[in-house]
Amino acid sequence: MTFLMNFFTLIFKAVTLPLQLMEVVGMYGIYKRVFPFLMYKISSTYNKKMNDKKKDLFSNLSEFTKGNGPLRILEIGCGSGANFEFYPSGCKVVCTDPNPHFEKYLQKNLTVNDHLIFESFVVASGEDMGAVKDDSVDVVVCTLVLCSVNDIPRTLQEVHRILRPGGALYFLEHVVADPSSWTYFFQHVLQPIWYYFGDGCEVVRATWKDLETAGFSELKLRHIEAPLNFMIKPHIIGYAVK
Repeated sequence: MTFLMNFFTLIFKAVTLPLQLMEVVGMYGIYKRVFPFLMYKISSTYNKKMNDKKKDLFSNLSEFTKGNGPLRILEIGCGSGANFEFYPSGCKVVCTDPNPHFEKYLQKNLTVNDHLIFESFVVASGEDMGAVKDDSVDVVVCTLVLCSVNDIPRTLQEVHRILRPGGALYFLEHVVADPSSWTYFFQHVLQPIWYYFGDGCEVVRATWKDLETAGFSELKLRHIEAPLNFMIKPHIIGYAVK
């Protein structure tokens, strides 16, 4: 099975040679303008299918409010703001995303989620959020983001830096399947194409291992099977406390 997987993966890598060339010469940047629109549409479908899971995940957000002030949330890779509807009323939200073209779709979601206090949108990658101060937020939210950052450990270091002591990282991420499954086989075979159409997304990451070694004092993590396309059916969900 390993031989076949590697063989077909090489074939699909060859198929993506034109896309690789487009990336080298800078033409792939055009897709980054289109991608936010696609994600804005896809996010609605994802939320419908994952509504119960997201409600459960974010149900105790308010427990991390410090003192009498509002809960302050930083969302990494906020995209079009698909998580806003699940945040408690009156909380303050700071959003980061490396793609500036998401901002107009973010603003659309803010108009229908006026229970939030929006602070700012920062164009930044997960690995480098220097514009956000140390120990400055109660909660960091990261959903469907760690699949596409260049450096997961570095991103989690940034999360740790930004969270106040006792604050929490909430995550919901698709991950690599069990090695004995056909899903694992097709995740690896189709990854070369998935990478380009998913704007850098990788379906073959064992993200839970990075979370386990990120230095959080407490980690609540579950593996689930999401009601989604088989390529992204395996998920992890939970939160980690600084």
